[in-house]
Amino acid sequence: MKRAHVIVALATIALASCSVGDGEGTIHSDWLVAPDCFEGPFDLRPTFFGAVPFHNTLDIRVQHGPELQEFSDGVKVLVTDREKVRNNLGVPLRVGLPPGVTPPGVPLEADPDPPFVHLTLYLNQSCYEQNTALYGIGGQVTFTSIFNGDVTETSASERLTEAFLDVEVADPREQPPGGGPIPAERISRIRGHFRFFFERGQPAQPFP
Repeated sequence: MKRAHVIVALATIALASCSVGDGEGTIHSDWLVAPDCFEGPFDLRPTFFGAVPFHNTLDIRVQHGPELQEFSDGVKVLVTDREKVRNNLGVPLRVGLPPGVTPPGVPLEADPDPPFVHLTLYLNQSCYEQNTALYGIGGQVTFTSIFNGDVTETSASERLTEAFLDVEVADPREQPPGGGPIPAERISRIRGHFRFFFERGQPAQPFP
């Protein structure tokens, strides 16, 4: 996949402060399909909640355990326009691949209204030999609150991030060469909710 935009966005994490991991939530799937690794009911049972602001973006991590992402299962939600989210609280927001990200052999298609919420389900603990990741290709995330991005903020309401998700995830490389839909049996649906307050500080393990 061409993931230059994602890599650039995530590389900024090292430059920002991060939250310390406390929160609440649930993320699950009635039937999750991770090719060559996992198939069946899935329950993340998250215990770590973090966020990194950078300019107008917010990178959210909801994970089982505080370990490094490379050794854990979790969900990353990348908001590339935080102000748009703040102006659309309570509105279901479309989830999709970042602009310019396509599998090999699939042509780029212009999107006049590209999504500004992106999701990745990583299974680096469950699928430690494959480092499996599934990407949000459809569905929605509804924010009822989102951290304003000011790491010195003292108002609790401005530090709160809360969202509900109902997202279709898959490996985009399952898309046929030349384009076309991913086979339905390769698409999974995850649902969940998370809620946490941003607290400036260093978590138990480096984030990400």
